[in-house]
Amino acid sequence: MTLSPLRLALFLLVVGLLTWCAFEYQGKQLDVARADLAGVTADLHTEREAARLAGEQLAARDQLDTQHTQELNSARSQINALQLAVADGRSRLRIRATCPASGSVSATAEAAGLADAGSAELAADARSDYFTLRDQLALSRQMILGLQDYIRQVVQRTPAQP
Repeated sequence: MTLSPLRLALFLLVVGLLTWCAFEYQGKQLDVARADLAGVTADLHTEREAARLAGEQLAARDQLDTQHTQELNSARSQINALQLAVADGRSRLRIRATCPASGSVSATAEAAGLADAGSAELAADARSDYFTLRDQLALSRQMILGLQDYIRQVVQRTPAQP
């Protein structure tokens, strides 16, 4: 079977056209894939930066937590030492109080020397409440200071999220 030159030229033209269309299609697919790759690379960079910032925030938070926990433990140990000293009798809890001078002081009170009895002191049953309040005050203080430091050093330094 012989092919005429016209059929051969037409065949070569069709094959060339199909080849050109295939290359054009592949080129467009390659451009789409490159655009997708660029977008994914940008997303990856964004996610890595977010992970880095989150890591820095966690490290700052942990450092603040450790610092304030140590300060709280120190305050609590001082409170416990004071409580033991008061319980042992090495220290006394004194209260800043004044007794108003009354117009009529009885003769028995003057004779007993109650006017010069010394400084006021907490009753034994009120001492545990006093130490509980001091402990709660130390805890509340460290919680407030810790939250304020967290807001100042972590939250306010975080860039706004889009």
